[in-house]
Amino acid sequence: MVKKSVFDAYFRFLNLAQAVQALPSVPKLDAAEERLLEALTASWHAGHSLTVTETMALSVAGAPATVHRKLTSLKKQQGLVSVDESSDNLRIKTVAPTRKALEYFEKLAACLEEAKKR
Repeated sequence: MVKKSVFDAYFRFLNLAQAVQALPSVPKLDAAEERLLEALTASWHAGHSLTVTETMALSVAGAPATVHRKLTSLKKQQGLVSVDESSDNLRIKTVAPTRKALEYFEKLAACLEEAKKR
């Protein structure tokens, strides 16, 4: 059985994260956009920026057409990712989180830290 303190901390985190996500300064993401942004940022954080082609192959946000639509939204409407041309090959474009995306994850990380304290 899971220790009650760990269980409680997880739900405290979820409640805090929902409160942060409801703030007007935080981007409003649907579930597919959130999963895609998490996957892109996790890969970037691990030292590997995904190309647009690799991003399109991700199944976390659905079919390739859905991924493309969500990627466009994250870039143009939300300003959470940038798509940059490779200096070696102009046909290769990599996707990276913007400062706005990193600030979003910093807010969620603060929720996690707060949930662990109590």
